[in-house]
Amino acid sequence: MGNRPEPLPTPVTQYGRDGLAAILARPERAVIAVDFDGTLAEIVADPEQARAHPDAVPALAALAPHVASVAVVTGRPAGVAVRYGGFAGVPGLEHLVVLGHYGAERWDAVTGTVHTPDPHPGVAAARAELPGFLEAHGAWRGTWVEEKGQAVAVHTRRAQDPQAAFEALRAPLTDLAAQHGLVIEPGRMVLELRPPGMDKGVALTAYLREVGAESVLYAGDDLGDLPAFGAVEKLRSEGVPGLLVAADTVIEELAERADLLLSGPATVATFLKSLSTHL
Repeated sequence: MGNRPEPLPTPVTQYGRDGLAAILARPERAVIAVDFDGTLAEIVADPEQARAHPDAVPALAALAPHVASVAVVTGRPAGVAVRYGGFAGVPGLEHLVVLGHYGAERWDAVTGTVHTPDPHPGVAAARAELPGFLEAHGAWRGTWVEEKGQAVAVHTRRAQDPQAAFEALRAPLTDLAAQHGLVIEPGRMVLELRPPGMDKGVALTAYLREVGAESVLYAGDDLGDLPAFGAVEKLRSEGVPGLLVAADTVIEELAERADLLLSGPATVATFLKSLSTHL
């Protein structure tokens, strides 16, 4: 007699319980969508050093053959997420999709290629202004700029007082973004300037429609994941079951809206691996 799979945690809401039940009942019509930083990879001081948790890719590979699709939905460029995640060429993940830049870019494991639009001209203009802009806010030394192709981000995690720097820069960076036809996407000690109309909710909704999903799990940890949470909530109101997972409880609104609370990438990987044993 084989070993029984470990019991899955019970979602705290009826919506979440219905979502999990739908995924278990018809996994071949379910989409598993997950954020990258903070969900599959630990948050680190230098984003260029972020890598998927060692258990994350094996968990996704165990899950993927049972479901309609596994998608990584991230604010990072799609190709960067693929490299940092180690997603390419993994047995079991032959049909993985990475929706990068909040859905503006897409990498498909089937082809191994990234499809990307031309960058918004405002991104280049804002990027050119940022060095002088940040120097004018010299009290916040330690901030630095991350080039993201379709967007540009200002990190405050290395500043002497990261939260104070974040709060002080938020309004002026919002103004700078607006001058160039961009919007601000705040995250954990990061302010990203990017084109409007790009968010994880738009990307997730479009992808679920593309594959004809009948249920969805979405896991995220940061402010940028709120639109995806909103998209799943809207789909639930339309009769599509969904399970919302908060990979961290730092963002209060995310935790309040989640059906299931986990404590970081290691726990997310354990949950996904456990889910695969029930399918």
